[in-house]
Amino acid sequence: MLWAGRSAIEIATAVRHGDVKATTVVEEHLHAISERDSRVGAFRLVRERAVDEARLLQQRPDLAELPLAGVPVAVKDNLEVAGEATRGGSAATSDAPAPEDHATVARLRAAGAVVVGLTNLPELGLVAFGDSAYGIVRNPWNPSRTAGGSSAGSAAAVAAGMVPIALGNDGMGSLRIPAACCGVLAIKPGTDLVPPPSDDWDRLTENGPLATTASDLALALSVLAADPSLAEAWRGGHRIEPPPRMLRSVWADDDEVWEPQPPPDAPDPFDLRVAYAPQPLPAGLTMDKEFRAAVRGAAETLRVAGHTVVEHESRLPAWLGPATIATWLVRAAESVEGLDRGRLERRTRALARAGRVLAALKLDGMRGRERWRGYGADQWFGEADVLITPALAAIPPKADRWGARGLLRNLSRNIRYAPAAGPWNMCGWPAITVPLATHSSALPIAVQIIAPPGGEPHLLGLAAQLQAAHPPLRPPGFS
Repeated sequence: MLWAGRSAIEIATAVRHGDVKATTVVEEHLHAISERDSRVGAFRLVRERAVDEARLLQQRPDLAELPLAGVPVAVKDNLEVAGEATRGGSAATSDAPAPEDHATVARLRAAGAVVVGLTNLPELGLVAFGDSAYGIVRNPWNPSRTAGGSSAGSAAAVAAGMVPIALGNDGMGSLRIPAACCGVLAIKPGTDLVPPPSDDWDRLTENGPLATTASDLALALSVLAADPSLAEAWRGGHRIEPPPRMLRSVWADDDEVWEPQPPPDAPDPFDLRVAYAPQPLPAGLTMDKEFRAAVRGAAETLRVAGHTVVEHESRLPAWLGPATIATWLVRAAESVEGLDRGRLERRTRALARAGRVLAALKLDGMRGRERWRGYGADQWFGEADVLITPALAAIPPKADRWGARGLLRNLSRNIRYAPAAGPWNMCGWPAITVPLATHSSALPIAVQIIAPPGGEPHLLGLAAQLQAAHPPLRPPGFS
């Protein structure tokens, strides 16, 4: 296969220039899925009709102008794809086909992408595991470990080279956690940049892309946000320059044209004030020593790249954890409304039951969320432009049917291994996960980088600099 495993930018450039047909690219990726997904379980549905859609794409008169021309993408199965059921990882949801695409899916298609499949997630996206009634998503680096969650299948599909980019969403870390587990990049945009999912958990959840390179991630985010400037943000944080070759965008005004180009070897230099916190968790929550070392390594890499680097020694406030957990559980209770509870998993029923109890007691986490969003996050963050933390606190748990287990086992395992992402949903700030190294367990190590609102260009630029120093790796057997 010549195209499975290539970057989205390489594929789109080749299709636009006529070097390869979109049908050839899609057929090769469908073949890769048929060969690889039995080991991973990333997809609930593989769309054979994608070949016909690629054939129609090839006939579009604006093919040479499409930023994602012929790029195969996977979509998390809680976002509507026209003509396909949206199951959300649950047997209790409707099997009726969606009448139209979600806005993010429509933007990807308008930009030339071809949806090759819908990816698995835990029931209703409630936990950081990858199991559901539709199977268990396994980590391509070690199939005995979970791919994380809730955008489990999307992360695993990208990591295993079955698609170059995927679409997921993040309500309490559901993009960043599986990306860290699987060794790929993911960005949770800040509030109001990308259209959110239909059930956005009271503005906690954002849709966003996963990819293997910062340039692909930036391109995908630019399409999802309908903001062409973001496609070039990876080149240098706050200094965004127009690309050299200009063609019309599918979502540009009449006088606005652009086309992303294949990236040079390294991003441009720029200077930010970078803080790093190897152990940001409140007392009582442990952090793997190799993950702490990776944060220091990332900080040193960025210092060498020319940034001002300082250590952030304070820990997140103790009250934030209970507020975050309460917010999560109350959202779980709201997510099951209208569904047949007899068809829900044991885990989902338990999470929802706990959420209803907390809501009845008026312990819904809202006061803590408002405090953190209003001023707490800004005060704790300090004067830095960005902050680096570990993405996870421990290596991914075993891949298993966690949905058949109860509340305490699911809560404790989630909190022990993935507690660092939720605070940034609570305040709506953008955050990115970047793989950096390999753990002694042979699983990936990633760092999380957070920025205040509007900081997505900084995050993409720093991700590119880290990748230039620490090139991404494929999991064994998936190169």
